Amino acid sequence: MPAAATSPRVTHDLAIVGAGLAGLALARAVRAASTLRVALIAREPAPAMPAAGAPIDARVYAVTPGNAAFLARLGAWQSLPAARMAPVRAMRVFGDAPGAGLEFDAYRAGVGELAWIVEDAALQSALWQGLADVDLIAPAHCEALEIAAGGARLRLRGGREITARLVVGADGARSFVREQAGIRARTSAYGQSAVVANFACERPHGGAACQWFQGGPVLALLPLPGDSVSMVWSTADAERLLALDAPALCAEVERASGRRYGGLRLLGAPRAYPLQRLSAERVSAPRLALVGEAAHVVHPLAGQGANLGMQDARALAAVLSGREPQRDPGDARLLRRYARARAADVLAMDATVHGLYRLFAAAAQPVQRLRNAGLNLTGRLPVLRNLLMRQAMT
Repeated sequence: MPAAATSPRVTHDLAIVGAGLAGLALARAVRAASTLRVALIAREPAPAMPAAGAPIDARVYAVTPGNAAFLARLGAWQSLPAARMAPVRAMRVFGDAPGAGLEFDAYRAGVGELAWIVEDAALQSALWQGLADVDLIAPAHCEALEIAAGGARLRLRGGREITARLVVGADGARSFVREQAGIRARTSAYGQSAVVANFACERPHGGAACQWFQGGPVLALLPLPGDSVSMVWSTADAERLLALDAPALCAEVERASGRRYGGLRLLGAPRAYPLQRLSAERVSAPRLALVGEAAHVVHPLAGQGANLGMQDARALAAVLSGREPQRDPGDARLLRRYARARAADVLAMDATVHGLYRLFAAAAQPVQRLRNAGLNLTGRLPVLRNLLMRQAMT
């Protein structure tokens, strides 16, 4: 990354590149807790809230109670229409051997919900609605980033320049900010794609999220409002599934789920997203920080990717709002506080999710017996089961 010859005249305290969940949540959180001047640079303009009665899109998130509370403090959670979200009151995990499984229950944990399934478009729109005091620059494309002692300069397509004391890369797995900063990222493909689609159910789901480990593939059916579910099927067989007509795909999902919901009816066309694992070698540098998928990408089997990004936003906003009055928001020592605050949680989640994927992808019979016995043992130990559940709710 070339350094600027002279320090730029700074127009903003914070420039956030990328308007996904992590970037939007960070912009809202920083403005709610400080007087920092914030610019948000987005490739696309703000999305509209889905119309009442419109079908729910197949791209959904499982938002933990901790992040739901965070979004409520920002005023975004209250803007979500009840018809675009559904509570998760139980989680049931099935191994790849008969009888192997694990169950989490909100009632036994003493909480109202284990998570909320929320439509991506609705959550994005709710976060955009509270950005009136943020300098919104959209649509915009970044072309260059320069760092100097006194600030950073972003050059946009068309010649406009944005200068800031701190630049945050919230621009996804192919992060422009990360690449321009010269921060390497370790990546590996899972050889799978996540096939997503929504289905109407013959039987009610009862607020339960169900997941089936299938010796490599992982099928999840998540509750939606009414008698419908959202599917996330992580598999190497995505092309074949996408080529099926609606009745054949429904039959395939019914078989894989043991007809838990009876007959299924497809709602909208399925889509697929390739899966990878990504870890940036560092998440901070002088005048620069990374959040969300610019910093880390994990397998979706635990549904924690979006939650990790929002937790990044929570942590960075707390560091910036709690800084000493004389401390520059782009100071490297300050940003190292953010990096330390996130290191253990991100590493633990990545290792857990990747370890589960590797464990259930192993074909050896002794490993199969061990992993299914482990599920059953965890289910019979309430203390361990509740510990795992509370960790997933933060």
